[in-house]
Amino acid sequence: MGVVNVTPDSFSDGGRHLGPAGGLAHARRLVAEGADRLDVGGESTRPGAAPVAEAEEIGRVVPLIAAIRAESDVPVSVDTMKPAVARAAVAAGATMWNDVTALRHAPESLDVAAELGCEVVLMHMQGEPATMQAEPHYDDVVGEVAAFLQARAQAALAAGVARHKIWLDPGVGFGKHMVRHNLPLLHGLKAIVGLGFPVLLGASRKSFIGALDGGGRSADQRLGGSLAAALWGAQAGVAAVRVHDVRETVQALRVWAAMARGGG
Repeated sequence: MGVVNVTPDSFSDGGRHLGPAGGLAHARRLVAEGADRLDVGGESTRPGAAPVAEAEEIGRVVPLIAAIRAESDVPVSVDTMKPAVARAAVAAGATMWNDVTALRHAPESLDVAAELGCEVVLMHMQGEPATMQAEPHYDDVVGEVAAFLQARAQAALAAGVARHKIWLDPGVGFGKHMVRHNLPLLHGLKAIVGLGFPVLLGASRKSFIGALDGGGRSADQRLGGSLAAALWGAQAGVAAVRVHDVRETVQALRVWAAMARGGG
């Protein structure tokens, strides 16, 4: 899953692909590099990020999704917590709703997801983007994240979302200490995969990579760690990895898969 942020303030590439033209050019490049699907986001969820008005977010993502759909059948996900944005995005051609709040942001989120009939990604996040990194605490991060995701999947099923439409995301970097929580969570990925739903892993360019590499490295200097996380996720059985560096990740996964098979 290639990341297409049409935001001015995302942690890694904010401001680089603003507007439908810039976003479309980036989307084309990611598909050419091997992306199986695209994740379009119009509101940053980096730590400390400020909320974006619903109308503004729709204005950022809908023209781009429509432009992608006009020239490609690549599956498109909309990265939003707002039901109205998801509704507008699906009308424009999105086939997945990727929600960092696991359909908890609004009272109608679960019902809207069932109504839309699209795939949904339920992600774990402790707190909210503006405050999530303010002393997050877990007694058992893997167990607590797994229990939360299982509960949200059951809530989605009860609301009428089809089981085969539900994905889970452990939420690396969302309300979790850079090393103290993210590393055990990655180590225990098989417990999340074992819940029986496809898992989306988003570890690309996250700050824990910089922390392990001596700290202070900018997001675009975390390629090696991002590839390590993608390969670890593949070995654990995740269904997809959400990444900024598509070409390099595709290459790494192809070589890893060939070695695992023992041949070309």
